[in-house]
Amino acid sequence: MELGAGVGGLNVKSTTPCLTPSTHIKARNLYSSRVRACSYASFRAHRSPICKASIKENSISAESVSKVNTMSAADYSMDVELSSLTALCPLDGRYWGKVKDLAPFMSEFGLIKFRVLVEIKWLLKLSQIPEIPEVPRFSAEAETYLQNLSDQFSMDDALEVKKIERVTNHDVKAVEYFLKQRCQSHPEISKVLEFFHFACTSEDINNLAHALMLKEALNKVILPVMDKLITAICNMATANASIPMLSRTHGQPASPTTLGKEMAIFAYRLSRERKELSQTEILGKFAGAVGNYNAHLVAYPDVNWPQIAEEFVTSLGICFNPYVTQIEPHDYMARLFNSIIQFNNILVDFDRDVWGYISLGHFKQITKAGEIGSSTMPHKVNPIDFENSEGNCGIANGGLSHLSTKLPISRWQRDLTDSTVLRNMGVGLGHSLLAYKSALQGIAKLQVNEASLIADLDHSWEVLAEPIQTVMRRYGVPEPYEKLKELTRGRAVTRESIREFIERLDIPVEAKSQLLTLTPHTYVGAAVELAKNLDTITSLVNGANVL
Repeated sequence: MELGAGVGGLNVKSTTPCLTPSTHIKARNLYSSRVRACSYASFRAHRSPICKASIKENSISAESVSKVNTMSAADYSMDVELSSLTALCPLDGRYWGKVKDLAPFMSEFGLIKFRVLVEIKWLLKLSQIPEIPEVPRFSAEAETYLQNLSDQFSMDDALEVKKIERVTNHDVKAVEYFLKQRCQSHPEISKVLEFFHFACTSEDINNLAHALMLKEALNKVILPVMDKLITAICNMATANASIPMLSRTHGQPASPTTLGKEMAIFAYRLSRERKELSQTEILGKFAGAVGNYNAHLVAYPDVNWPQIAEEFVTSLGICFNPYVTQIEPHDYMARLFNSIIQFNNILVDFDRDVWGYISLGHFKQITKAGEIGSSTMPHKVNPIDFENSEGNCGIANGGLSHLSTKLPISRWQRDLTDSTVLRNMGVGLGHSLLAYKSALQGIAKLQVNEASLIADLDHSWEVLAEPIQTVMRRYGVPEPYEKLKELTRGRAVTRESIREFIERLDIPVEAKSQLLTLTPHTYVGAAVELAKNLDTITSLVNGANVL
Protein backbone atom coordinates (compact mmCIF):
# COMPACT_ATOMS: atom_id res chain seq x y z
CA MET A 1 0.00 0.00 0.00
CA GLU A 2 1.26 3.47 -0.90
CA LEU A 3 -0.05 6.05 1.54
CA GLY A 4 -2.00 8.83 -0.09
CA ALA A 5 -2.39 6.88 -3.30
CA GLY A 6 -6.08 7.65 -3.56
CA VAL A 7 -7.27 10.03 -6.26
CA GLY A 8 -7.29 13.57 -4.96
CA GLY A 9 -8.78 16.79 -6.18
CA LEU A 10 -6.32 18.27 -8.63
CA ASN A 11 -7.94 20.56 -11.14
CA VAL A 12 -7.00 18.33 -14.08
CA LYS A 13 -8.94 15.86 -16.17
CA SER A 14 -7.36 12.54 -17.11
CA THR A 15 -8.60 9.55 -19.04
CA THR A 16 -5.25 7.99 -19.86
CA PRO A 17 -3.34 5.10 -18.28
CA CYS A 18 0.29 6.22 -18.35
CA LEU A 19 3.73 4.71 -17.99
CA THR A 20 4.97 7.24 -15.48
CA PRO A 21 3.69 8.29 -12.04
CA SER A 22 4.17 11.94 -12.90
CA THR A 23 1.26 11.68 -15.29
CA HIS A 24 -1.05 9.60 -13.15
CA ILE A 25 -2.93 12.85 -12.84
CA LYS A 26 -5.51 12.80 -10.07
CA ALA A 27 -8.75 13.96 -11.62
CA ARG A 28 -11.92 15.30 -10.14
CA ASN A 29 -13.89 13.82 -13.05
CA LEU A 30 -11.72 10.72 -13.47
CA TYR A 31 -14.73 8.47 -13.49
CA SER A 32 -16.57 10.29 -16.21
CA SER A 33 -18.79 8.14 -18.37
CA ARG A 34 -16.85 9.44 -21.33
CA VAL A 35 -14.10 6.93 -20.58
CA ARG A 36 -14.47 3.97 -22.90
CA ALA A 37 -14.19 0.40 -21.65
CA CYS A 38 -10.87 -1.17 -22.51
CA SER A 39 -10.08 -4.88 -22.20
CA TYR A 40 -6.60 -6.16 -21.42
CA ALA A 41 -6.32 -7.94 -24.78
CA SER A 42 -7.15 -4.79 -26.74
CA PHE A 43 -5.67 -2.15 -24.46
CA ARG A 44 -6.02 1.25 -26.00
CA ALA A 45 -5.32 4.46 -24.18
CA HIS A 46 -7.99 7.12 -24.72
CA ARG A 47 -5.89 10.19 -25.23
CA SER A 48 -6.94 13.70 -26.03
CA PRO A 49 -4.92 15.01 -29.02
CA ILE A 50 -5.03 18.61 -27.86
CA CYS A 51 -5.11 20.66 -24.73
CA LYS A 52 -8.74 21.54 -23.94
CA ALA A 53 -7.94 24.88 -22.37
CA SER A 54 -9.15 27.89 -24.29
CA ILE A 55 -7.37 31.23 -24.13
CA LYS A 56 -9.13 34.40 -25.07
CA GLU A 57 -7.17 36.53 -27.47
CA ASN A 58 -6.74 40.11 -26.35
CA SER A 59 -4.57 42.93 -27.51
CA ILE A 60 -1.44 43.27 -25.43
CA SER A 61 -1.27 46.43 -23.34
CA ALA A 62 1.01 47.73 -20.63
CA GLU A 63 -1.73 46.94 -18.13
CA SER A 64 -2.01 43.31 -19.27
CA VAL A 65 1.77 42.86 -19.15
CA SER A 66 1.74 44.15 -15.59
CA LYS A 67 -0.96 41.65 -14.65
CA VAL A 68 1.05 38.80 -16.13
CA ASN A 69 4.14 39.79 -14.18
CA THR A 70 2.20 39.70 -10.90
CA MET A 71 0.34 36.41 -11.49
CA SER A 72 0.77 33.67 -8.92
CA ALA A 73 1.31 29.98 -9.72
CA ALA A 74 -2.37 29.31 -9.00
CA ASP A 75 -3.37 31.73 -11.75
CA TYR A 76 -1.65 29.51 -14.31
CA SER A 77 -3.66 26.40 -13.44
CA MET A 78 -5.92 25.25 -16.25
CA ASP A 79 -8.73 22.70 -16.44
CA VAL A 80 -7.04 20.46 -19.02
CA GLU A 81 -7.10 16.87 -20.15
CA LEU A 82 -3.96 14.78 -20.22
CA SER A 83 -2.57 14.89 -23.73
CA SER A 84 0.73 14.84 -25.55
CA LEU A 85 0.93 18.57 -24.82
CA THR A 86 0.15 18.43 -21.11
CA ALA A 87 1.95 15.22 -20.04
CA LEU A 88 4.79 15.89 -17.62
CA CYS A 89 6.85 12.99 -18.95
CA PRO A 90 7.71 12.75 -22.67
CA LEU A 91 7.02 9.00 -22.59
CA ASP A 92 3.35 9.83 -22.08
CA GLY A 93 3.47 12.75 -24.49
CA ARG A 94 5.89 13.18 -27.37
CA TYR A 95 7.06 9.57 -27.43
CA TRP A 96 3.78 7.82 -26.54
CA GLY A 97 3.42 6.23 -29.97
CA LYS A 98 6.77 4.48 -29.61
CA VAL A 99 6.33 3.16 -26.06
CA LYS A 100 2.59 2.52 -25.71
CA ASP A 101 3.07 -1.23 -26.12
CA LEU A 102 4.32 -1.25 -22.52
CA ALA A 103 1.20 0.42 -21.15
CA PRO A 104 -0.96 -2.74 -20.70
CA PHE A 105 1.73 -4.07 -18.38
CA MET A 106 3.61 -1.18 -16.75
CA SER A 107 0.80 1.33 -16.19
CA GLU A 108 -1.49 1.81 -13.19
CA PHE A 109 -4.08 -0.12 -15.20
CA GLY A 110 -1.66 -3.01 -15.60
CA LEU A 111 -0.84 -3.06 -11.88
CA ILE A 112 -4.52 -3.13 -10.91
CA LYS A 113 -5.31 -5.81 -13.44
CA PHE A 114 -2.57 -8.13 -12.21
CA ARG A 115 -3.67 -7.55 -8.61
CA VAL A 116 -7.16 -8.67 -9.62
CA LEU A 117 -5.69 -11.75 -11.29
CA VAL A 118 -3.70 -12.73 -8.18
CA GLU A 119 -6.66 -12.25 -5.84
CA ILE A 120 -8.91 -14.39 -8.02
CA LYS A 121 -6.30 -17.11 -8.52
CA TRP A 122 -5.80 -17.29 -4.74
CA LEU A 123 -9.52 -17.77 -4.07
CA LEU A 124 -9.57 -20.53 -6.69
CA LYS A 125 -6.53 -22.13 -5.06
CA LEU A 126 -8.23 -22.10 -1.64
CA SER A 127 -11.20 -23.93 -3.13
CA GLN A 128 -8.86 -26.76 -4.13
CA ILE A 129 -7.49 -27.39 -0.61
CA PRO A 130 -9.43 -30.25 1.08
CA GLU A 131 -8.49 -29.03 4.57
CA ILE A 132 -10.47 -25.81 3.96
CA PRO A 133 -14.09 -27.02 3.78
CA GLU A 134 -15.39 -23.47 4.17
CA VAL A 135 -14.38 -22.86 0.55
CA PRO A 136 -15.79 -25.84 -1.34
CA ARG A 137 -14.73 -26.59 -4.89
CA PHE A 138 -16.39 -24.15 -7.24
CA SER A 139 -18.63 -25.28 -10.06
CA ALA A 140 -17.38 -24.86 -13.61
CA GLU A 141 -19.77 -21.92 -14.02
CA ALA A 142 -18.43 -20.17 -10.90
CA GLU A 143 -14.81 -20.71 -11.97
CA THR A 144 -15.61 -19.25 -15.38
CA TYR A 145 -17.29 -16.27 -13.74
CA LEU A 146 -14.20 -15.58 -11.65
CA GLN A 147 -11.85 -16.11 -14.55
CA ASN A 148 -13.82 -13.67 -16.70
CA LEU A 149 -13.45 -10.99 -14.03
CA SER A 150 -9.72 -11.19 -14.70
CA ASP A 151 -9.68 -11.91 -18.43
CA GLN A 152 -12.23 -9.22 -19.26
CA PHE A 153 -10.95 -6.61 -16.82
CA SER A 154 -11.59 -3.25 -18.48
CA MET A 155 -10.68 0.39 -18.13
CA ASP A 156 -14.05 1.04 -16.53
CA ASP A 157 -13.29 -1.70 -13.99
CA ALA A 158 -9.96 -0.07 -13.16
CA LEU A 159 -11.66 3.29 -12.71
CA GLU A 160 -14.16 1.66 -10.35
CA VAL A 161 -11.26 0.34 -8.27
CA LYS A 162 -9.78 3.86 -8.14
CA LYS A 163 -13.16 5.19 -7.04
CA ILE A 164 -13.19 2.74 -4.13
CA GLU A 165 -9.61 3.73 -3.31
CA ARG A 166 -10.74 7.31 -2.75
CA VAL A 167 -12.61 6.02 0.28
CA THR A 168 -10.20 3.35 1.53
CA ASN A 169 -6.99 5.26 0.78
CA HIS A 170 -5.54 1.77 0.30
CA ASP A 171 -4.98 0.53 -3.24
CA VAL A 172 -4.88 -3.21 -2.57
CA LYS A 173 -7.89 -3.16 -0.24
CA ALA A 174 -9.78 -1.36 -2.99
CA VAL A 175 -9.19 -4.37 -5.27
CA GLU A 176 -10.55 -6.71 -2.60
CA TYR A 177 -13.68 -4.60 -2.16
CA PHE A 178 -14.15 -4.36 -5.92
CA LEU A 179 -14.13 -8.15 -6.23
CA LYS A 180 -16.55 -8.57 -3.35
CA GLN A 181 -18.93 -6.12 -5.01
CA ARG A 182 -18.74 -7.97 -8.32
CA CYS A 183 -19.33 -11.34 -6.67
CA GLN A 184 -21.94 -10.49 -4.03
CA SER A 185 -24.82 -11.32 -6.38
CA HIS A 186 -23.37 -14.66 -7.45
CA PRO A 187 -25.18 -17.39 -5.49
CA GLU A 188 -22.10 -19.57 -5.08
CA ILE A 189 -19.21 -17.11 -4.72
CA SER A 190 -21.17 -14.78 -2.41
CA LYS A 191 -20.96 -17.42 0.32
CA VAL A 192 -17.16 -17.16 0.48
CA LEU A 193 -16.57 -13.45 -0.05
CA GLU A 194 -14.43 -13.15 3.08
CA PHE A 195 -11.93 -15.58 1.58
CA PHE A 196 -10.90 -12.97 -0.94
CA HIS A 197 -7.47 -11.80 0.30
CA PHE A 198 -7.48 -14.61 2.90
CA ALA A 199 -4.40 -14.50 5.19
CA CYS A 200 -2.74 -12.09 2.76
CA THR A 201 -0.71 -9.00 3.35
CA SER A 202 -0.81 -6.43 0.58
CA GLU A 203 2.67 -7.39 -0.50
CA ASP A 204 1.57 -10.97 -1.15
CA ILE A 205 -0.60 -9.49 -3.88
CA ASN A 206 1.73 -6.70 -4.96
CA ASN A 207 4.94 -8.70 -5.34
CA LEU A 208 3.24 -11.21 -7.61
CA ALA A 209 1.54 -8.45 -9.59
CA HIS A 210 4.87 -6.68 -10.09
CA ALA A 211 6.53 -9.96 -11.08
CA LEU A 212 3.83 -10.61 -13.69
CA MET A 213 4.06 -7.04 -14.96
CA LEU A 214 7.79 -7.39 -15.49
CA LYS A 215 7.60 -10.84 -17.01
CA GLU A 216 4.91 -9.87 -19.52
CA ALA A 217 6.54 -6.55 -20.41
CA LEU A 218 9.91 -8.20 -20.98
CA ASN A 219 8.66 -11.21 -22.90
CA LYS A 220 6.11 -9.40 -25.06
CA VAL A 221 7.77 -6.03 -25.64
CA ILE A 222 11.36 -5.51 -24.49
CA LEU A 223 13.03 -8.79 -25.50
CA PRO A 224 11.47 -8.89 -28.99
CA VAL A 225 12.74 -5.37 -29.71
CA MET A 226 16.15 -6.28 -28.29
CA ASP A 227 16.20 -9.22 -30.70
CA LYS A 228 15.28 -6.96 -33.63
CA LEU A 229 18.13 -4.64 -32.71
CA ILE A 230 20.63 -7.48 -32.40
CA THR A 231 19.43 -8.93 -35.72
CA ALA A 232 19.80 -5.56 -37.45
CA ILE A 233 23.39 -5.22 -36.22
CA CYS A 234 24.09 -8.85 -37.20
CA ASN A 235 22.88 -8.04 -40.70
CA MET A 236 25.23 -5.05 -40.80
CA ALA A 237 28.07 -7.36 -39.77
CA THR A 238 27.49 -10.06 -42.35
CA ALA A 239 26.65 -7.66 -45.19
CA ASN A 240 29.89 -5.72 -44.62
CA ALA A 241 32.10 -8.60 -43.51
CA SER A 242 34.60 -8.06 -46.32
CA ILE A 243 34.68 -4.26 -46.44
CA PRO A 244 38.07 -3.12 -45.04
CA MET A 245 38.21 -0.21 -42.65
CA LEU A 246 40.93 1.63 -40.81
CA SER A 247 40.84 1.02 -37.08
CA ARG A 248 41.44 3.83 -34.62
CA THR A 249 42.88 3.40 -31.15
CA HIS A 250 43.17 6.56 -29.05
CA GLY A 251 41.66 8.25 -32.10
CA GLN A 252 44.77 7.48 -34.18
CA PRO A 253 45.19 5.12 -37.18
CA ALA A 254 45.66 1.49 -36.13
CA SER A 255 45.72 -1.95 -37.75
CA PRO A 256 42.90 -2.32 -40.31
CA THR A 257 39.76 -4.32 -39.64
CA THR A 258 36.52 -4.73 -41.56
CA LEU A 259 33.34 -2.77 -41.02
CA GLY A 260 31.44 -6.02 -40.58
CA LYS A 261 33.73 -7.31 -37.85
CA GLU A 262 33.36 -4.12 -35.83
CA MET A 263 29.56 -4.43 -36.05
CA ALA A 264 29.86 -8.12 -35.09
CA ILE A 265 31.48 -7.14 -31.80
CA PHE A 266 28.39 -5.18 -30.77
CA ALA A 267 25.98 -7.88 -31.91
CA TYR A 268 27.86 -10.46 -29.86
CA ARG A 269 28.10 -8.27 -26.76
CA LEU A 270 24.41 -7.38 -26.89
CA SER A 271 23.49 -11.04 -27.45
CA ARG A 272 25.37 -12.13 -24.36
CA GLU A 273 23.69 -9.49 -22.20
CA ARG A 274 20.30 -10.35 -23.66
CA LYS A 275 20.93 -13.99 -22.73
CA GLU A 276 21.87 -12.94 -19.19
CA LEU A 277 18.60 -11.04 -18.94
CA SER A 278 16.54 -13.99 -20.17
CA GLN A 279 18.12 -16.26 -17.55
CA THR A 280 17.03 -14.05 -14.66
CA GLU A 281 14.54 -15.87 -12.44
CA ILE A 282 11.43 -13.83 -11.65
CA LEU A 283 10.71 -14.53 -7.98
CA GLY A 284 7.59 -14.30 -5.84
CA LYS A 285 6.47 -14.83 -2.23
CA PHE A 286 3.13 -15.59 -0.59
CA ALA A 287 3.96 -16.08 3.08
CA GLY A 288 1.88 -13.47 4.85
CA ALA A 289 2.67 -10.44 6.98
CA VAL A 290 6.29 -11.27 7.90
CA GLY A 291 7.02 -14.38 5.86
CA ASN A 292 6.14 -17.01 8.49
CA TYR A 293 2.54 -17.97 7.59
CA ASN A 294 1.52 -16.80 11.09
CA ALA A 295 -2.18 -16.17 10.40
CA HIS A 296 -2.44 -19.13 8.05
CA LEU A 297 -1.34 -21.62 10.70
CA VAL A 298 -3.64 -20.20 13.37
CA ALA A 299 -6.66 -20.51 11.08
CA TYR A 300 -5.76 -23.89 9.52
CA PRO A 301 -2.88 -25.53 11.43
CA ASP A 302 -3.12 -28.78 9.50
CA VAL A 303 -2.45 -27.23 6.09
CA ASN A 304 1.08 -27.33 4.70
CA TRP A 305 1.11 -23.63 3.90
CA PRO A 306 4.69 -23.37 2.58
CA GLN A 307 3.85 -26.08 0.05
CA ILE A 308 0.56 -24.40 -0.86
CA ALA A 309 2.34 -21.07 -1.32
CA GLU A 310 4.96 -22.63 -3.57
CA GLU A 311 2.30 -24.37 -5.67
CA PHE A 312 0.37 -21.12 -6.00
CA VAL A 313 3.33 -18.94 -6.94
CA THR A 314 4.71 -21.39 -9.49
CA SER A 315 1.23 -21.84 -11.01
CA LEU A 316 1.53 -18.20 -12.09
CA GLY A 317 4.77 -18.93 -13.94
CA ILE A 318 6.91 -17.33 -11.22
CA CYS A 319 9.76 -18.93 -9.28
CA PHE A 320 9.11 -19.33 -5.55
CA ASN A 321 11.18 -17.58 -2.89
CA PRO A 322 10.71 -19.37 0.48
CA TYR A 323 12.77 -17.00 2.63
CA VAL A 324 11.20 -13.56 2.84
CA THR A 325 9.96 -10.87 5.20
CA GLN A 326 6.75 -9.01 4.44
CA ILE A 327 8.21 -8.35 1.02
CA GLU A 328 10.00 -10.35 -1.60
CA PRO A 329 13.52 -8.84 -1.20
CA HIS A 330 13.73 -7.66 -4.83
CA ASP A 331 17.21 -9.09 -5.40
CA TYR A 332 16.05 -10.56 -8.71
CA MET A 333 14.85 -7.13 -9.77
CA ALA A 334 18.27 -5.67 -9.07
CA ARG A 335 19.88 -8.38 -11.19
CA LEU A 336 17.35 -7.90 -13.97
CA PHE A 337 17.67 -4.11 -14.06
CA ASN A 338 21.47 -4.34 -13.97
CA SER A 339 21.34 -6.59 -17.04
CA ILE A 340 19.25 -4.01 -18.86
CA ILE A 341 21.64 -1.27 -17.74
CA GLN A 342 24.59 -3.18 -19.20
CA PHE A 343 22.70 -3.86 -22.43
CA ASN A 344 22.04 -0.12 -22.64
CA ASN A 345 25.69 0.69 -21.92
CA ILE A 346 26.75 -1.49 -24.83
CA LEU A 347 24.17 0.21 -27.04
CA VAL A 348 25.57 3.62 -26.07
CA ASP A 349 29.01 2.39 -27.16
CA PHE A 350 27.47 1.32 -30.49
CA ASP A 351 25.62 4.64 -30.88
CA ARG A 352 28.79 6.64 -30.31
CA ASP A 353 30.88 4.54 -32.69
CA VAL A 354 28.32 4.79 -35.48
CA TRP A 355 28.01 8.52 -34.77
CA GLY A 356 31.78 8.76 -35.23
CA TYR A 357 31.75 6.75 -38.46
CA ILE A 358 29.04 9.06 -39.81
CA SER A 359 31.20 12.04 -38.84
CA LEU A 360 34.16 10.52 -40.73
CA GLY A 361 31.97 10.02 -43.77
CA HIS A 362 32.10 6.21 -43.64
CA PHE A 363 28.30 6.11 -43.47
CA LYS A 364 25.84 8.24 -45.38
CA GLN A 365 22.30 8.72 -44.09
CA ILE A 366 19.26 8.28 -46.29
CA THR A 367 17.37 11.56 -46.32
CA LYS A 368 13.63 11.85 -45.96
CA ALA A 369 11.64 14.40 -47.91
CA GLY A 370 10.55 17.30 -45.74
CA GLU A 371 12.92 16.59 -42.85
CA ILE A 372 15.11 19.43 -41.56
CA GLY A 373 18.49 18.86 -39.93
CA SER A 374 19.19 22.39 -38.77
CA SER A 375 17.04 25.48 -38.41
CA THR A 376 19.83 27.62 -39.89
CA MET A 377 22.12 25.30 -41.89
CA PRO A 378 20.11 23.76 -44.74
CA HIS A 379 22.79 21.20 -45.65
CA LYS A 380 22.74 19.36 -42.30
CA VAL A 381 21.78 15.68 -42.03
CA ASN A 382 22.35 14.96 -38.37
CA PRO A 383 22.69 11.50 -36.75
CA ILE A 384 19.73 12.30 -34.49
CA ASP A 385 18.50 8.72 -34.11
CA PHE A 386 21.75 7.57 -32.54
CA GLU A 387 21.89 10.68 -30.38
CA ASN A 388 18.32 10.05 -29.27
CA SER A 389 19.17 6.44 -28.51
CA GLU A 390 22.20 7.44 -26.46
CA GLY A 391 20.27 10.04 -24.51
CA ASN A 392 17.40 7.73 -23.66
CA CYS A 393 19.77 4.97 -22.58
CA GLY A 394 21.23 7.45 -20.14
CA ILE A 395 17.84 8.41 -18.72
CA ALA A 396 16.80 4.76 -18.52
CA ASN A 397 20.00 3.76 -16.75
CA GLY A 398 19.65 6.54 -14.23
CA GLY A 399 16.23 5.28 -13.17
CA LEU A 400 17.09 1.59 -13.37
CA SER A 401 20.26 2.17 -11.37
CA HIS A 402 18.26 3.67 -8.52
CA LEU A 403 15.82 0.76 -8.67
CA SER A 404 18.61 -1.81 -8.54
CA THR A 405 20.36 -0.18 -5.58
CA LYS A 406 17.32 0.88 -3.57
CA LEU A 407 14.90 -2.04 -3.92
CA PRO A 408 17.01 -4.71 -2.14
CA ILE A 409 17.18 -2.47 0.94
CA SER A 410 14.21 -2.35 3.34
CA ARG A 411 14.17 -1.58 7.06
CA TRP A 412 13.63 -4.65 9.27
CA GLN A 413 10.69 -6.68 7.97
CA ARG A 414 9.76 -3.91 5.51
CA ASP A 415 9.31 -0.21 5.00
CA LEU A 416 7.26 1.55 2.37
CA THR A 417 10.06 3.10 0.35
CA ASP A 418 9.89 0.35 -2.27
CA SER A 419 6.24 1.06 -3.06
CA THR A 420 6.66 4.46 -4.68
CA VAL A 421 9.91 3.37 -6.34
CA LEU A 422 8.32 0.31 -7.93
CA ARG A 423 5.80 2.56 -9.65
CA ASN A 424 8.69 3.85 -11.76
CA MET A 425 9.64 0.56 -13.41
CA GLY A 426 7.86 1.68 -16.56
CA VAL A 427 10.04 4.78 -16.79
CA GLY A 428 13.28 2.81 -17.10
CA LEU A 429 11.79 0.25 -19.46
CA GLY A 430 10.05 2.95 -21.49
CA HIS A 431 13.20 4.97 -22.11
CA SER A 432 15.08 1.75 -22.90
CA LEU A 433 12.44 0.78 -25.45
CA LEU A 434 12.60 4.24 -26.97
CA ALA A 435 16.40 3.96 -27.22
CA TYR A 436 16.19 0.59 -28.99
CA LYS A 437 13.63 1.85 -31.50
CA SER A 438 15.65 4.99 -32.16
CA ALA A 439 18.78 2.92 -32.86
CA LEU A 440 16.79 0.68 -35.21
CA GLN A 441 15.48 3.74 -37.02
CA GLY A 442 19.00 5.08 -37.37
CA ILE A 443 20.37 1.78 -38.66
CA ALA A 444 17.68 1.67 -41.34
CA LYS A 445 18.93 5.00 -42.71
CA LEU A 446 22.61 4.02 -43.02
CA GLN A 447 24.41 3.54 -46.31
CA VAL A 448 28.05 2.46 -46.38
CA ASN A 449 30.31 4.97 -48.14
CA GLU A 450 33.07 2.67 -49.43
CA ALA A 451 34.84 5.56 -51.12
CA SER A 452 35.44 7.18 -47.74
CA LEU A 453 36.69 3.90 -46.26
CA ILE A 454 39.07 3.37 -49.19
CA ALA A 455 40.46 6.91 -49.00
CA ASP A 456 41.04 6.54 -45.27
CA LEU A 457 43.10 3.40 -45.85
CA ASP A 458 44.99 4.89 -48.78
CA HIS A 459 46.33 7.62 -46.50
CA SER A 460 47.44 5.22 -43.76
CA TRP A 461 50.31 3.07 -45.07
CA GLU A 462 52.05 3.47 -41.71
CA VAL A 463 49.76 0.76 -40.29
CA LEU A 464 51.89 -1.82 -42.14
CA ALA A 465 54.72 -1.15 -39.71
CA GLU A 466 53.18 -3.73 -37.37
CA PRO A 467 53.28 -6.78 -39.72
CA ILE A 468 56.71 -5.81 -41.10
CA GLN A 469 58.38 -5.60 -37.69
CA THR A 470 56.66 -8.83 -36.64
CA VAL A 471 58.08 -10.71 -39.65
CA MET A 472 61.50 -9.15 -38.99
CA ARG A 473 61.37 -10.57 -35.45
CA ARG A 474 60.66 -14.03 -36.85
CA TYR A 475 63.79 -13.96 -38.98
CA GLY A 476 66.11 -12.50 -36.37
CA VAL A 477 66.51 -9.00 -37.78
CA PRO A 478 67.92 -6.87 -34.91
CA GLU A 479 65.89 -4.01 -33.49
CA PRO A 480 62.87 -4.41 -35.80
CA TYR A 481 60.54 -2.28 -33.69
CA GLU A 482 63.05 0.54 -33.41
CA LYS A 483 63.75 0.53 -37.16
CA LEU A 484 60.02 0.80 -38.00
CA LYS A 485 59.53 3.44 -35.36
CA GLU A 486 62.24 5.54 -36.99
CA LEU A 487 60.60 5.09 -40.39
CA THR A 488 57.01 5.81 -39.45
CA ARG A 489 56.55 7.74 -36.22
CA GLY A 490 55.55 11.34 -36.90
CA ARG A 491 56.43 11.03 -40.57
CA ALA A 492 54.42 10.82 -43.76
CA VAL A 493 54.50 7.20 -44.93
CA THR A 494 53.65 6.22 -48.50
CA ARG A 495 53.33 3.04 -50.47
CA GLU A 496 56.72 3.75 -52.03
CA SER A 497 58.57 4.35 -48.76
CA ILE A 498 57.17 1.13 -47.31
CA ARG A 499 58.19 -0.88 -50.39
CA GLU A 500 61.71 0.57 -50.30
CA PHE A 501 62.09 -0.43 -46.67
CA ILE A 502 60.88 -3.99 -47.36
CA GLU A 503 63.20 -4.37 -50.34
CA ARG A 504 66.23 -3.62 -48.13
CA LEU A 505 65.35 -6.25 -45.53
CA ASP A 506 67.62 -9.25 -45.09
CA ILE A 507 64.86 -11.87 -44.93
CA PRO A 508 63.88 -14.86 -47.11
CA VAL A 509 62.55 -14.02 -50.58
CA GLU A 510 59.20 -15.68 -49.89
CA ALA A 511 58.67 -13.63 -46.74
CA LYS A 512 59.69 -10.47 -48.56
CA SER A 513 57.25 -11.20 -51.40
CA GLN A 514 54.45 -11.71 -48.91
CA LEU A 515 55.14 -8.35 -47.27
CA LEU A 516 55.30 -6.60 -50.64
CA THR A 517 51.77 -7.80 -51.47
CA LEU A 518 50.35 -6.34 -48.27
CA THR A 519 48.30 -3.13 -48.41
CA PRO A 520 46.22 -1.40 -45.78
CA HIS A 521 43.18 -2.84 -47.60
CA THR A 522 44.30 -6.47 -47.32
CA TYR A 523 45.89 -6.39 -43.87
CA VAL A 524 42.71 -7.32 -41.99
CA GLY A 525 43.69 -10.61 -40.35
CA ALA A 526 40.74 -12.90 -39.60
CA ALA A 527 38.21 -10.05 -39.55
CA VAL A 528 36.22 -11.34 -42.52
CA GLU A 529 35.78 -14.82 -41.05
CA LEU A 530 34.89 -13.46 -37.62
CA ALA A 531 32.11 -11.36 -39.11
CA LYS A 532 30.75 -14.15 -41.29
CA ASN A 533 30.58 -16.62 -38.39
CA LEU A 534 28.46 -14.29 -36.29
CA ASP A 535 25.05 -15.72 -37.23
CA THR A 536 25.89 -19.13 -35.84
CA ILE A 537 27.11 -17.69 -32.55
CA THR A 538 24.28 -15.23 -31.89
CA SER A 539 21.50 -17.64 -32.94
CA LEU A 540 22.43 -19.76 -29.93
CA VAL A 541 21.98 -16.78 -27.62
CA ASN A 542 18.78 -15.00 -28.63
CA GLY A 543 15.11 -15.90 -28.52
CA ALA A 544 14.67 -17.14 -24.94
CA ASN A 545 12.13 -15.56 -22.62
CA VAL A 546 12.74 -14.65 -19.00
CA LEU A 547 12.10 -17.46 -16.53
